[in-house]
Amino acid sequence: MRWDNLRLTDAGQGTPDVPLFARGAVTRTFDTPEFRGMTFYEIHARSIVNRVPGASHVPFEWTINPYRGCSHACVYCFARKTHNYLDLDSGRDFDSKIVVKVNAPELLRKELASPRWGGHPIAMGTNVDCYQRAEGRYGLMRGILAALRDAGNPFSILTKGSLILRDLDLLCEAAERAEVSTSLSIGFTDEQMWRSVEPGTPRPGVRLEVCATLTGHGLPCGVLMAPILPYLTDSPRALEQTVRLIAEAGATHIVPIVLHLRPGAREWFLDWLGREHPRLVPRYLELYGRGAYAPKAYQARVARQVKELAERHGVGRSSRAGARHPRPSAPAPGPSGPEQLTLL
Repeated sequence: MRWDNLRLTDAGQGTPDVPLFARGAVTRTFDTPEFRGMTFYEIHARSIVNRVPGASHVPFEWTINPYRGCSHACVYCFARKTHNYLDLDSGRDFDSKIVVKVNAPELLRKELASPRWGGHPIAMGTNVDCYQRAEGRYGLMRGILAALRDAGNPFSILTKGSLILRDLDLLCEAAERAEVSTSLSIGFTDEQMWRSVEPGTPRPGVRLEVCATLTGHGLPCGVLMAPILPYLTDSPRALEQTVRLIAEAGATHIVPIVLHLRPGAREWFLDWLGREHPRLVPRYLELYGRGAYAPKAYQARVARQVKELAERHGVGRSSRAGARHPRPSAPAPGPSGPEQLTLL
């Protein structure tokens, strides 16, 4: 059984650390519409800055993940299998049983102050979304961002959540002391598809508005155009519409990523596909028959199409020309292995 640092500390009582459910994490439910049917496991993590395994092909080495599980409920989410390590399933449990590392801000300050810490860039939102629905209640990211700001530590954030605008003041303050970058995940702009595969997320149009607001305040914001769903959102018309709207939002760059189906996500996604688009199941089994990734030729074709569209619509052009807005004096309100295509 792997627990990945999700253990309750003994608080000086002399008992060894044991897995969170063995010690009894604090379990909460909230009888409000946005949290109905969800369970939150509040735990005290032993560490919060995590090193990415060397075998991972990602452009960052250190991450912070204040939550596990995600109410965005994206049917394709690659992180679903991580819930199996907690004796929870990668389907409905992943969407509704959320682990909350309630001591994340305090623990981060301690780790950033350690002589062993080298001030490395930290990526957030790379496993599950740090601005998912639970963040509206727990507010861990404000403490995390304040700690990073005070330490002058560079960081990046990837999110589908509009709640990031709540922390616009902290993001701007941190950007005056270290490199700060943000990205929105917007794989497509078709609202019918959004409702079906990303039911817990803000609509794509709202995410585009978030991108425009961030870039308007001088915070570099790109778009992870992910996932691009074969036979569903990869038509020339769908790609053109999405890239055009991303360009209009002032994104600094686009990173297109075709859907990949790792174990856990694969079963959940194919189950959804069988219900909603049964005629496509054989085509997906052919496309993903040899593993988690679509054939390289297909990925290259989609990347080429997106690059050409980004050049045509001038992605990055408006963000270059836009003047930096004054920093807000209070938190701004907000609604509740591919190639990076940087066109600057």
